[in-house]
This record gives sequence, structure tokens and C-alpha cells, in this order.
Amino acid sequence: MAVQNGVMMQFFHWYTPDDGKLWNQLTESAQSLSEAGISALWLPPAYKGANGGYDTGYGVYDLFDLGEFDQKGTVRTKYGTRDEYLKAIKTAQASGIQVYADIVFNHKMGGDEEEKFLATPFNANNHREPIGEKQEIMAWTHFTFPGRKGKYSELQWHWWHFSATDRNMYNQEMEAVFLFDGKSFGEDDLAEGSVDYLMGCNVDTKNPDVRHELFYWGEWYLETTGVNGFRFDAMKHLEFDFMLDWIRHLREKYKQNLVVVSEYWTGHSEAIQHFIEVTKGDMMLFDVNLHFNFSKASKEGSSFDLRTIFDTTLVKDHPDLAVTFVSNHDTQPLQELESVVEKWFKPLAYALILLRQSGYPCVFAADYYGAHYSDKGKDGQDYEIWMDSYHELINGLLYARKTFCYGPQYEYLDDPSCIGWTRVSNERNPSGMAVLLSSGDNASKHMETGAPNTQYYDHTGQIQEEIWTNESGWGEFRCNAGSVSVWLPR
Repeated sequence: MAVQNGVMMQFFHWYTPDDGKLWNQLTESAQSLSEAGISALWLPPAYKGANGGYDTGYGVYDLFDLGEFDQKGTVRTKYGTRDEYLKAIKTAQASGIQVYADIVFNHKMGGDEEEKFLATPFNANNHREPIGEKQEIMAWTHFTFPGRKGKYSELQWHWWHFSATDRNMYNQEMEAVFLFDGKSFGEDDLAEGSVDYLMGCNVDTKNPDVRHELFYWGEWYLETTGVNGFRFDAMKHLEFDFMLDWIRHLREKYKQNLVVVSEYWTGHSEAIQHFIEVTKGDMMLFDVNLHFNFSKASKEGSSFDLRTIFDTTLVKDHPDLAVTFVSNHDTQPLQELESVVEKWFKPLAYALILLRQSGYPCVFAADYYGAHYSDKGKDGQDYEIWMDSYHELINGLLYARKTFCYGPQYEYLDDPSCIGWTRVSNERNPSGMAVLLSSGDNASKHMETGAPNTQYYDHTGQIQEEIWTNESGWGEFRCNAGSVSVWLPR
């Protein structure tokens, strides 16, 4: 998928300001990101959401409105206008950066008109358990897109283009998922049972109109934007076969090796393995278990066994398919899937994804630039969050990656509180590199770089004394307590 030794950045977070400036910020910063070592950008959903200029894009309303039409109270999206979006993509690509678009096919929200039809209520937490008889309901399932007036596509969406919703306007207090007459829930997830329904009006990809429209939209979107790939949202809740057909159609029609990264949010290895088998390795996956390991290690400190940091991870079992990450918009504080990696461990985690041989690392914008926002927590209380910027640290790791991360990787994952690895000297990097990290006390480890009698310095600046390898290319490399040191040749 043309990502070897590349680095992706998620160029947004959940609380990115709703000032319509993100696309212009990308235009301004593309060149500097490229020079730092970013080779691809994952951009947020660019189409109009149900909440107009406040919508992150995951509450999809109109896939064809990229900030062009006056709909949902605004012309621009949260991130800017259509023209600004297209300019940002072209600028990034001219700077040597690929662009991946966030694709949300699971649901639509913000319907324009109500419709009446038959549906059966099911337990909202168990989609195999009906909790009432088939009945007439009324729901916001008619999407007319009045601001667009049929431009690009004349299809209006009706209830039969969906399979379920969670709101009956006749009985708004009832908590249920209403399965539409003649529809069925999709296949069970191996680990969690029926997860077909997620939110809003659940798109029925078995419907011929829907299938034709989404295939057509993919062609329109690719021709309009020229993106290099896609990030598929909520993959666990979609029909795998449909998504596989969709991306293969675009790859074949446009003769492009489009990069595809799927968000399949689960910690269950069997479910992930099943997904890989069904999709025949045609899609990369975010390494959710590696993130969980990072979060767990950051909370347990020295009691966590660092030798197990890669256990049950994609990057260990399927390195060619693994997109490694430290945090993202779903895991950041106050989000539904919050699983924070504590501040002290983030430098270690970024070294673990950026300076190793396997995986396609993804840097999170809120870690790179920092973030400040307020929201309610799950307890209903108001919180103000400050996320630190690791801009200097990450840029330093990116420099080490693009300059010295070549040659065989020697592992030293042999101590519960101190692990390390080296990239041994080769023609492209004749002096090698060494990385050592500790979750406990100050530590050292005897490691081989393959470069005899070579002087190394700690690129992180934490240790001032330099280290020499002996005549066999071995050195006693060090790191401070609860930190990481990156040893580069002087």
C-alpha cells in the first residue's frame, strides 16, 4: 500500500475548534509537516453533518455537501468550505504528503422529514431480543437535501434505504432499537454479538439503491478530491463484503493502489483474525490492542511487565496490516471510548511506534500540537482538559526515524521494567541506532549496534554523557527512570 517507512498523522481531534479554519491550517502547515517526516494525513469527515458547522462529521447528513450548500444552518462544515478542502488536499500532495479521507457509511442523521412505517422494537443492548410487537412508528428517515437541490445526485433517502433507528416520534421516551419491517440485523460480531446498529438511521447496504449510490459517490468523491486513500469508520458495524467490494471497485476503476485503514474497535484477537480472513488482508487496521497495552502500562507503572507490551497486538501478529497509534479522537479524555495513555508514558509509547521496524505509525494531532477544551464527563460533571504538546519530542523521533531507522532490528525485550532495541548498521546507516526505555528506575543495557568504536549521544537530551561502543560494536546504553533515551551516532 506504499506506506513503507511512512508516518501518518491524524490531523484533528474530537474537540478541534468549530471555527472553520482546519483546512486553511493544513494548507499553511503542509510543507513543515512534510519536512518533519509526516508522509500522510488522515483528515476528518469533510461532508455536512446533522449539526452543521458544529458537527465533527460523524453524524453524517449529506455525503455530497463538502461545505458548498446552505444546509443545517451553514454553508461551511466545522472545518471549512469545499474550496478550502480541495486546496488543502492539493497543497499537501504537492508537499509530498498523501491524504486519506474519513469515510462514514454506517448511518445518517438529521433527516428532513418524518415518515410512517412498520418496525419492531428490540432491546437497545441486545439486538436479538424483541421487546414489543411490530407496530407503526414515525421517524426522521426522509432525506431531501433541500439546499443541494439534486446537484451531483437526485436520490432522496427514505425509510426503506435504512434498516433500523433508535427514535420513534410516537413514543420518544421508549429506549429501543426499531428494526424496520422486512429488514434484519447483520451477522454477529465474534466477540460481542449483534453490533449491526450503532446510531441514527442505520444504512442498509443490501438495498440496491443504496449500493448504487455509495458506489457512485465513491467515484464522485475520488474524482472530486483526488485523495490517496480512506479511513473506514465503525467497520465493526458494517457489512465487510460490501466495503471490500466498494474499495476493490475504486482500485480497479482508477488503477490506483488506494490505501485503506479500517477502524475495527475491539480487543478480541479472534474477531480481528476473522476480519482479516474475510477481507483477505486488503485493508489495514488500527492496532487497538497495542493502544490498550500502552494505556495499561502507563497506569500500572513499574508493575507492568514491559516484556508483554506487544502481546496480542497486530504489529506482532500481522505487522504489514498494523497501523500503530498512541491515542486518537475516541480515546482522548471525556470521550465515550476514553482510555488515556498517561503523560509520563507518551514519550515511551511514541518511541515504540516510531522507531521500530514494523507497523505504520500514526501521530495524533492533540499529542503533536496540544489541546484545550471543556466538556461533560460520564458523571455529568463539567471538566476542563489540557492535553500537553509533544511537538518537539515527536519531531525528534521523526528525525531519528527518517535518518537512522534502517538495517536489521535487534531486540532486547528481556527485562520487566527496561526494554530496548537497536537498528544495526547497514549501507544506508553505517552507525546504527539504539533505543532504551524504562518504566522503573534508571537503567542500562548491553546492546549491539554493529558499529565498532562509535560515539553516540542521547537525542532526547536527557543524558549528557556520551557512550562509545567497543571494538565489536557493543555498548552499555542508558536511560533515566520512567523515560526513553534514543542513542544516535555523533
